[in-house]
Order: sequence, then C-alpha cells, then structure tokens
Amino acid sequence: MAMNVAIDGPAGAGKSTIAKAIAAKMGYVYVDTGAMYRAMALYFLRSNIAKDDEAKISSVVDDITVSIKYEDGAQHVILNDEDVTGLIRTEEVGNMASATSVFGAVRTKLVALQQELAKTTDVIMDGRDIGTVVLPNADVKIFLTASVECRAKRRFDELVAKGENPDFDKIAKDIEERDYRDSHREISPLKQAEDAILVDSSEMTIDEVVETIIGYCNK
Repeated sequence: MAMNVAIDGPAGAGKSTIAKAIAAKMGYVYVDTGAMYRAMALYFLRSNIAKDDEAKISSVVDDITVSIKYEDGAQHVILNDEDVTGLIRTEEVGNMASATSVFGAVRTKLVALQQELAKTTDVIMDGRDIGTVVLPNADVKIFLTASVECRAKRRFDELVAKGENPDFDKIAKDIEERDYRDSHREISPLKQAEDAILVDSSEMTIDEVVETIIGYCNK
C-alpha cells in the first residue's frame, strides 16, 4: 500500500522546499503540483490567452501534457515534451497559475494525473487542495502556513539573491491577493482539512519544519 503525505497551505509558506526535503529523507517521490499548474499557465501565456477567458482555456486543455521527471535527483517539469523547469518560477507565471487554477477543466486534468501516481507510489504532494480534494485519504495531512510578512520577506530575499530589485510592499500585496483568491474560489478552495495538522513556520527554520513533519509521518 502506497504511503501518501499531503501538504497544503498558502503561497510562499515554503511547501515545496519542505516537501522536497522530506521526500529526500524518506525516499518518497515529490509531486510538485504547483509546478504542474505553472506549466499550464506558461502555455496559456505563450498562447496569449487572457487569464479570465475560461472558455478558451477549457478548449485548449486537451492540447497540454504536463509531467514531472527526475534526473540525478533533480526535478524537471515537462510541458509538451519541453523542459520548462527554469521558466515557470516568475511572478507572471505564478499569478497566471493562481488565476487559471480555479477553472474546472484545468483542475480535472491535473488532479487525475496526480491521483494516478499516488495509487502506486509513496508520494508527498504539496498544493492548495491536496488533503481536501486530490488525496482525501492521505495517511498524513499537514497545513503549512506563515504570516504574510514572513512569506513576503522570504520571497523578497529570494529575488534579491537573484540580483533583482523587488518591491517588498508589492510582493506582500500580491501574496494577500493570492491568499484571498485561493481561499475564495468556487472549485477546491484553499482550506485546512478537518484532519490536517497545522504547522506555522513563521518562527521555525527549514530543518525544524522538516523534522516536525517527519515526526508525524513516523507515528
């Protein structure tokens, strides 16, 4: 029987970083659902489709194939046979992914792929609705969060390290807007599953969060 771990939480809470570290330590496959939505968003951007044009987005979903591969321990996101790993982490793609992930056609396509993988593989998935919709029967469910200020600071520092000159207030505003959008959408809104464990990482190091969650996995 495959072991499934679900980590949900708002944008910038560190879900991907934590999930990758846990997967490496426990030998699980890390399924980056956010990267899958970002890959689709990149396709929509390249096709010049407006983020609110649900009809057009729904009509092209079947033209898109998204998969995740691992080479030498590194994750690669494949969009229609193209490795787009280095192209999907921009603010533009992130905002497009948040806006278009509310559409039923987008979610249906990706959720089916994610559920199929989890049936036969020990996986850890992170996203907005893993514990509530994608893997409702996951063995361990975590809701990982942090304050808006803390998440904005992390993103700010990340961009500065890349040599960019970000606007902290704009980053914080974008995070607040994404929080509202993700938690108020009609389809699979961001919310803590009733049986999920709340972990607030605002005052914790990455290692502390990782060890805390592994502790729950080993119970």
